[in-house]
Amino acid sequence: MIKATRVDYRLLHGQVAVSWTAALGADCLLLVSDTVKADPLRMNALKLAKPAGVRVVIKNTAEAVEALKSGVTDKYKLFIICENLQIAKVIMAATEEKELNIGNTPYREGAKLYGKSAYLMPEEEVLVKEMLEAGLDLYIQMIPAEKSIKCKTLF
Repeated sequence: MIKATRVDYRLLHGQVAVSWTAALGADCLLLVSDTVKADPLRMNALKLAKPAGVRVVIKNTAEAVEALKSGVTDKYKLFIICENLQIAKVIMAATEEKELNIGNTPYREGAKLYGKSAYLMPEEEVLVKEMLEAGLDLYIQMIPAEKSIKCKTLF
């Protein structure tokens, strides 16, 4: 059962490992990145950040979609963390989930800040609008205790 889907370019860190995992009651974190598997240092860092008693699985987008569609993840209380909005859009379409948390997207030249931690490039704003138009509920929320900002109110 999918508990939540989030965009956070850091994938696994204190907020996810402690706050979000506990708040959701997740027992498995699916980290979806098309770059991290090629970076041994980052892979090791992510494995070290693993919360006790929680399974962490790292897959690229295609592998994640395959696993989610196969039913192999159904036995878990799954928290999906996507490295970026492009990946999240694919995951949302594959799972037919309706809610997406935009937790943390990095600052880049030309990006606009929404909330405290979501920097969106113009092409990412387009992705957000497309997902909103498709009926998805997108919101910005860094930690569970923080009030969420509904993306439909931003544009």
